[in-house]
Amino acid sequence: MNPVQIEVEAAEAGFDPQRLARVDRHFARYVEDGKLPGWQLLVSRGGRIAHLSQHGMRDVAGGRPVERDTVFRIYSMSKPITSVAAMMLHEEGAFELTDPVADFLPAFAEPRVYTGGPARAPKTRPATEPIRIWHLLTHTAGLTYAFHHLHPVDELYRGAGFEFGMADHLDLAGCCDAWAGMPLLFDPGAAWNYSVATDVLGRLVEVVSGQSLDEFFRTRIFAPLDMSDTGFAVAADDADRLASLYVADRAGRAKPHPQHERVQAAALAPPTAASGGGGLYSTARDYHRFTQMLLRGGELDGQRILGDRTVKYMTRNHLPGGADLESLAMGSFSEVANAGKGFGLGFAVIDDPAAAKVIASPGEFSWGGLASTAFWVDPVEDLTVVFLTQLIPSSTHPIRSQLHQLIYQALV
Repeated sequence: MNPVQIEVEAAEAGFDPQRLARVDRHFARYVEDGKLPGWQLLVSRGGRIAHLSQHGMRDVAGGRPVERDTVFRIYSMSKPITSVAAMMLHEEGAFELTDPVADFLPAFAEPRVYTGGPARAPKTRPATEPIRIWHLLTHTAGLTYAFHHLHPVDELYRGAGFEFGMADHLDLAGCCDAWAGMPLLFDPGAAWNYSVATDVLGRLVEVVSGQSLDEFFRTRIFAPLDMSDTGFAVAADDADRLASLYVADRAGRAKPHPQHERVQAAALAPPTAASGGGGLYSTARDYHRFTQMLLRGGELDGQRILGDRTVKYMTRNHLPGGADLESLAMGSFSEVANAGKGFGLGFAVIDDPAAAKVIASPGEFSWGGLASTAFWVDPVEDLTVVFLTQLIPSSTHPIRSQLHQLIYQALV
């Protein structure tokens, strides 16, 4: 593996070096103030890395700093990878986006929608529309996450053991069967709700391809893109490179995860259920290669993962009527701010930077992860950004909006 390194001088890539230094100073204060344990930032323009920095510790108690090859939990930054996998199969004619999910996962054949009552005795009715594959890709399927704590159906998910995504005792097929047996929040296509939809999509990839999700990712995406440090578990030889996980206290300061030893140990074993919605570990180098493939229209170093028309199609707003997330999202939670942003097939997409209140380009696509990680791709500026850290929850600090401010002010 080639180590990640700067490939072009910042000025040559169109950045003012002194202005770019503001980014590092700003986020160094996050570490000095105890808000983050440590972080890593990679910025590329024109396909070459123009800025690479890290600050703080990957493990505070052990005194181990963030280094260029540190492995991070990317959580929901797994979702775009799963969406790419699904669209690779779509390009092979394996399904149409309008196909009912039940054609491949029969447990979803008769979805029912919540109409009232407590979680212990919910009232439901038949859904007016089947869950279709495009509903999974756009989070409009009516599914949910247990950690929302916003709806009685969220409570049903928690009661079934899905507090943070997957239930420990079930494989991926079993998880999908359990979700299929619980009510939807709304008729498919009627609203937007961040959910386990991408995990269901991962199971669909397994059924359609005949491979486990782990095997599909490894052979069809990670190996061709030379993403050797990305997967659903961390190799024992690389355990020391894994960043520890932290949670925010009431003052927004980072403290060790209360189950630190268990969480670290779990990273070293293949999961019972591979979560395409949030189960991957990766590095700045590897995720940079994934973003470069997207920026280049589906190809990198002679390896074509997707057709360029498919990437353009995935990264436009697919929400009904061209709505933004602010108007269509049922709950308040998202890995991005909602105003001015639509949702494509696995990515948030900026339609209106003024409404989004961020300096950005129309057409920028992005997502983030539970532990405050983030990435975006800006085709207009030929720019990609990857920010990695390990603090739960991602809503603790305005890292993503501030990162936008500081990156774009440095472009001259």
